[in-house]
Amino acid sequence: MVSNSTLEEVFNQHWIPQVAVVTHIDEACKEIDENLKNVYKSRFLKTKMMEISSGTGLPLNCILPVKNYSKENKMQPDINALILSAMRQILEFGNDFVREMERNLVPKRRDD
Repeated sequence: MVSNSTLEEVFNQHWIPQVAVVTHIDEACKEIDENLKNVYKSRFLKTKMMEISSGTGLPLNCILPVKNYSKENKMQPDINALILSAMRQILEFGNDFVREMERNLVPKRRDD
């Protein structure tokens, strides 16, 4: 079995982007449960995200809070916004990684 530290070393050596998706934020914080728009105002969540950051070495912008659809019967714009924001950021990290890989793999032209 490969340890997390070994995986982290491989990811870092190859510049593979890493993110942490923090789920069930409404269950962790009453303030967010009452109003999802408080997600970026919550001191509790910010503290938890900082703990994740210090424990994993990930910068705060790579720790993405989302609320799961667990008790809702229909789509909620605020929940969708958080999920889509996280997905967009993950895709942007992936695109940046692919562009960087392409740039490094394309042979450099020599002027002969």
